[in-house]
Amino acid sequence: MNWIILIIAGLFEVLFTTCLGKAKEATGTDAYLWYTGFFISLVVSMALLMKATQTLPLGTAYAVWTGIGAVGTVLIGIFIFNDPTTFWRIFFITTLIGSIIGLKMVSA
Repeated sequence: MNWIILIIAGLFEVLFTTCLGKAKEATGTDAYLWYTGFFISLVVSMALLMKATQTLPLGTAYAVWTGIGAVGTVLIGIFIFNDPTTFWRIFFITTLIGSIIGLKMVSA
């Protein structure tokens, strides 16, 4: 169950980085709404990470959480913010995904 909580925490990390990127592009009230979304997503992500680390090894949980956030944020950057897609970016994101799966497989 804590692995599911950790995955959800990682998805909220992607959400808070997305809100931050959208807030940068927005003005006025829209920017404040995106910053509010950022803050709420940050709090939820951290709370879920804290819950998951009660039973999962801290180093593994943190690495998986940041890995999910990194992969998700790069994908959001590519699909939402039109970041460049190059062979090497995709290659290293793929290796990061493999590392996250490997950590899950060798952890209790």
